Amino acid sequence: MSAAKKKKTKIVKTIKIDVDKCNGCRACEVICSAFHAEPRYSSDNPARSRIRVIRDPLADIYVPVFAGEYTASECAGRNTYTIDGKEYEECAFCRASCPSRDVFKEPDSDLPLKCDLCESDPTLEEPMCVQWCLADALIFEEREEEVEEEEAVDEMDVGLEALANKHGWHKVADAVARMSKKA
Repeated sequence: MSAAKKKKTKIVKTIKIDVDKCNGCRACEVICSAFHAEPRYSSDNPARSRIRVIRDPLADIYVPVFAGEYTASECAGRNTYTIDGKEYEECAFCRASCPSRDVFKEPDSDLPLKCDLCESDPTLEEPMCVQWCLADALIFEEREEEVEEEEAVDEMDVGLEALANKHGWHKVADAVARMSKKA
């Protein structure tokens, strides 16, 4: 028994970054940390922000990077990128929270942070960083995308299939019949 796949249209929400427009003001970091403070807007600590602006002030280059998925191990990639003659390690632009660096970790608890597009109740029209970006470097987009999605398989079906693969359907059926007589 394998999960059936079916095509489904879903809304994908993303934030596009126009690096050429970013002026490094860090308003995105400030509002993100304030929005995610407990209680909301009670503090302002950019270390809690789910967005970081990587900067090279001498070359006047600023690159906003959003927190992505947590990864329990370090990656093997150690590539470098050259932008306007300056080299950057691959980690500088990485979105993951991982054991090799402190970026995108909650400073008090060391728990990983991830951009949630400011999900809240009531729902915001745009994430706070996009609303507060005066340079229009952050652009919120919603688009429909067709994706293949596996239908959820019932936990019991998975367990029965595993038993059947190990012992055969006949033995599983016999065991279920015996158990139903006891009930």
